Amino acid sequence: MSNEHETNLWTLLEERVRANPDGMAALDEDGRTLTWAESKREAEAAAAGFQGLGVGPGDVVSWQLPTWLEAKVLVLALARLGAIQNPMLPIYREREVGFVVRQAQSKLLVVPQEWAGFNFEAMATAIAGAVKAEGGSLRVVVADKVLPQGDPSTLPPPPDPSTDPVRWYFYTSGTTADPKGAQHTDRTILASALGMNERMEVTAADRNAVVFPFTHIGGIGWLFSALAVGFPTVYIERFDPAKTIALIQQHEVTMAGAGTPFHMAYLAAQRALPAGEHLFPSVRVYCGGGAPKPPQLHHDVKAEMGGVGIVSGYGLTEAPIITMGSVRDSDDQLAHTEGRAAGTTRLRLVRLDGPDAGVGEEGEIRAKAPQMMRGYLDAALDAEAFDEDGWFKTGDLGKLDAEGMLTITGRVKDVIIRNMENVSAKEVEDILFGHPEVADVAVIGIPDPKTGERVCAVVVPTDPSAPLSFDEMVAFAREAGLMTQKLPERLEIVDALPRNPTGKVLKFELRTRFGSS
Repeated sequence: MSNEHETNLWTLLEERVRANPDGMAALDEDGRTLTWAESKREAEAAAAGFQGLGVGPGDVVSWQLPTWLEAKVLVLALARLGAIQNPMLPIYREREVGFVVRQAQSKLLVVPQEWAGFNFEAMATAIAGAVKAEGGSLRVVVADKVLPQGDPSTLPPPPDPSTDPVRWYFYTSGTTADPKGAQHTDRTILASALGMNERMEVTAADRNAVVFPFTHIGGIGWLFSALAVGFPTVYIERFDPAKTIALIQQHEVTMAGAGTPFHMAYLAAQRALPAGEHLFPSVRVYCGGGAPKPPQLHHDVKAEMGGVGIVSGYGLTEAPIITMGSVRDSDDQLAHTEGRAAGTTRLRLVRLDGPDAGVGEEGEIRAKAPQMMRGYLDAALDAEAFDEDGWFKTGDLGKLDAEGMLTITGRVKDVIIRNMENVSAKEVEDILFGHPEVADVAVIGIPDPKTGERVCAVVVPTDPSAPLSFDEMVAFAREAGLMTQKLPERLEIVDALPRNPTGKVLKFELRTRFGSS
């Protein structure tokens, strides 16, 4: 790979084609495949097609395709044109999509006609009509596994790799208010991918499966990762445990992601097999991220499924892969931490009362890194996001040990304040997850007129017909050493926790549901 400081996405593709034109680049569940050379040819034809629709350098194209091969080709095509692309999660609906395309001033909106029982074309057409009524212009392109085509000979020269302009608008997954648009360049995404590759010792012999929405920044990051090294990727349209597991087995995937809910599904499938059978004999590492993992999950995955267990990274849409575990870390480090700072990332932890945190002290995680966004699209949000010295304030709490390993302890806004005492929701969650009758758990604070907040555990039972009782929960937490003031005072049993596509629990939904009852 050429100097990472003088490259872009299209240059990466050209280099990969020169190095291994016939190498397998992508596969899907329908048996379709793309080599690296075919990826380039398809992208050039699609780039010419989009050029015919008026797309040129710096134009914003919003798109909301599922995890299809066409989504990968679309990314490469827009990179060839030097457009700014704005991938959006498929769960976004009219309110979010309308907000995004207006703020981003999108020229095109690319959607499937219908997918997962939802009519995207109707939504996009309604949004475009509203934008037109407001005096703007938005063209809708319906792409059902077919992209616009044109003559590649009409294309101008590729974008200059010596420059690094903003090429991406990634919007936060919207677990609270309106989504926030983070501006990225090809090199910021590449920096995160290289950090991940280095820690997991990725080679061309690996094989990855994208089992979550490709439109997430992690999906695009995996494309950069594959281009940098040359491994093939299996694109899976929608995560369905039975179907997805069969594809991972069929294609002998070696890196199985992508976070806690996925790993829990794999573990459940492993436990359903006869003794001595291995679900994924080819998997060497279970990649994690998107949401904190219960420490016990790593130990269970390694013991029962093999490989090195869960190697997870920590990051945000604004700065992906700030830290990353390593395949050479100890089991204790892999279970309890999110690894060390990746690449040239610098970390700073700031205590809630002001000064920097020392070794082992809890503080808000702040970072400076080459994978950091170039600011929000709404520049008014930058003042609150960065401190006076230019450090990005993640809003997450953590501790650094003497070896530089980061342990996530919660969110600044996920600290439950009970009788003026701070209770970390994650600390309680990690303990309760170790109970055999708990399949999944989230801990929230609910208003209380006397104490300020009460600790409420929301539990998905292992056996719905015999759920965990309140007394059992409290006794287990006490025995595990949880202080009295941190013990849950309420237990709610649910069928499933609400999560976004990357696995983060939507706690605001739980607080809304249980906070007033």
